[in-house]
Amino acid sequence: MTLSTELPKEHADRSASPFLRLGQIPVHVYSGLTIGAIIGLWWLAAAYQLVSPVFLPSPPVVLKAAWQLVTVGFVDSTLAEHVAASLQRILGGLVVSVLTGVPAGLAIGTSRIGRGILDPIVEFLRPLPPLAYLPLIIIWVGIGEGSKITVIALSMLPAIVLSTSAGVRAVSKDHLNAARSFGATDMQLLAQVILPSALPSILTGIRIALGTGWSTLVAAELIAASQGLGFMIQSAAQFLATDVVIAGIGVIAIIAIALELAARALERALVPWANRP
Repeated sequence: MTLSTELPKEHADRSASPFLRLGQIPVHVYSGLTIGAIIGLWWLAAAYQLVSPVFLPSPPVVLKAAWQLVTVGFVDSTLAEHVAASLQRILGGLVVSVLTGVPAGLAIGTSRIGRGILDPIVEFLRPLPPLAYLPLIIIWVGIGEGSKITVIALSMLPAIVLSTSAGVRAVSKDHLNAARSFGATDMQLLAQVILPSALPSILTGIRIALGTGWSTLVAAELIAASQGLGFMIQSAAQFLATDVVIAGIGVIAIIAIALELAARALERALVPWANRP
């Protein structure tokens, strides 16, 4: 007589590892719990005045300041006007960097001459913080919108160039040889094989560049700006309006997350074969 060594299903479920059960919880639940814990700690610190309210106002105070930004505004502009000005600069810088960076990345990835000419320029720009060349941009371009867009575009450019060149170098040699065997010209190889294959890397570079652009926005809006989220935050800091500063940072974070989600959706639509999460 053979004894069965299998446990009943309910016993097997009870004996399952707690780590396996935790692994079945969706990731967004952990994200929500983390955000809730941070807000809770912030609320407690403000309620018990562990930090002076001048430096750390409570969440209700920040929400009230955000509502006043929407309805009344700050420094002669409403929140919508500040957001529109900043988005115009960010998207303008992105367009300039894409139109410049993608051809430069293709040249670096496909040509030794292009790599020899452009690679030193990219490697020179990549480690430089925007504040380092900001005075030079003001001298060359002036203090108008052009200088702000130029600073943001230069900060975005290296990520797009490097991701494009990396995507080009990763193109399968078999695909190139197969296209050549069917008589494809160099332009057809570039347009129909190389560029589509490098597109996932290009879109990843754009996502990275967007984050860099937002971090450069405050520096760009140092240049004689009268509107913009960075300008609003700087003006509020001068008057120790910490609630407005925190509200402005929160708005930047929300917009940046929304742009990131839009970029991921675009990536899924354009390159579904890339199996991006």
